[in-house]
Amino acid sequence: MPLSPWLKFDLHLTSCCSSNFLFQISYETCRPSSFLLVFLRDIILCDVLQVLFQAQKELLNYSGSGISVLEMSHRSSDFNKIINKTENLLRELLNIPDNYKVMFLQGGGSGQFSGVPLNLIGLKEDRCADYIVTGTWSAKAAKEAEKYGKVNVVHPKLDSYTKIPDPSSWTLNPSASYVYYCCNETVHGVEYNFTPETNGVVLVSDMSSNFLSRPVDVSKFGLIFAGAQKNVGCAGVTVVIVREDLLGHALKECPIVLDYKVQAEMNSLYNTPPCFSIYIMGLVLEWIKNNGGSAAMETLNKQKSAMIYDIISASNGFYACPVETACRSRMNVPFRVGKKEGDDALEKEFLEGASKRGMISLKGHRSVGGIRASLYNAVTVEDTAALAGYMREFLKEHQ
Repeated sequence: MPLSPWLKFDLHLTSCCSSNFLFQISYETCRPSSFLLVFLRDIILCDVLQVLFQAQKELLNYSGSGISVLEMSHRSSDFNKIINKTENLLRELLNIPDNYKVMFLQGGGSGQFSGVPLNLIGLKEDRCADYIVTGTWSAKAAKEAEKYGKVNVVHPKLDSYTKIPDPSSWTLNPSASYVYYCCNETVHGVEYNFTPETNGVVLVSDMSSNFLSRPVDVSKFGLIFAGAQKNVGCAGVTVVIVREDLLGHALKECPIVLDYKVQAEMNSLYNTPPCFSIYIMGLVLEWIKNNGGSAAMETLNKQKSAMIYDIISASNGFYACPVETACRSRMNVPFRVGKKEGDDALEKEFLEGASKRGMISLKGHRSVGGIRASLYNAVTVEDTAALAGYMREFLKEHQ
């Protein structure tokens, strides 16, 4: 397997102790021009080079312990410091109130499609929940919740996922245990720029793809969950932030590893957690803090997305984004090339040209086609400018 294009490794076996092999790793960084610009359709594996280098530095000998975080017992004092530091950073960055618990769980966002109803749908006797379905992920969540109670989609079914129905058209059930929505739909590029009003019913949000890309008032929510892999780390860990009074209401059929009360009481250590993913998340949160926090991320994300949307708007229909302007995502920008419905040949040519320029993973989700640029926190203004420049060049060549 070829080594990463931006690191050259020299590995020297220095010692062997029982099953632990200690290596000395030296690396030579290549020129930044050799980097690939990754506009990932679904994930940003790890967010910034500083984080990658720090993780590399500590990979085989964490903080002088002589072992890797990958080998570390989740019951050890060293890992206890790691998970507590990660939680404290998250609480600081989001200003999480004291009456909320923070958990680091496995199973991804899809696991929480089950975890949310298993823990919350029994809050009221009717065992029903309201769902706002504006894209692939909220649709999947609603379908999963039907296994555990009654699901009320609060608006007429959408013909296409290109808008957020006006809240005045919603039919909310005052007897619902909770109201659920996905704050940013990655596949279709639809993002809420407001917090839904629920008239006192518990509000639940899947923030997997715009978590810490902007400030959020946690106190308005009963529960927030987010997979780390988009903006705050690598795949493997899912953050759940839940208000304390919502604990202890799990259905009897709820698997114990998904029981929020059990996990909260055990500091996410009821079962072995994704230790390395939590460690990486801590490094990324530290990077976000050192770079101005969620407010600074929001400023950059607005700037980046505007660069792409402005080109689309000024292209006289050559580039077309199907999403209504008011709810266009700052994280995921879907567009077609050549015409509103897209021109397959032009889109293939666009992707090939982007790849030759070191820009990869721009192909749209298989369910919608076209192009999609994901502009998560790790994507820099310079990266986005490179894509914008290529879009202008491609437009000029074909108009």
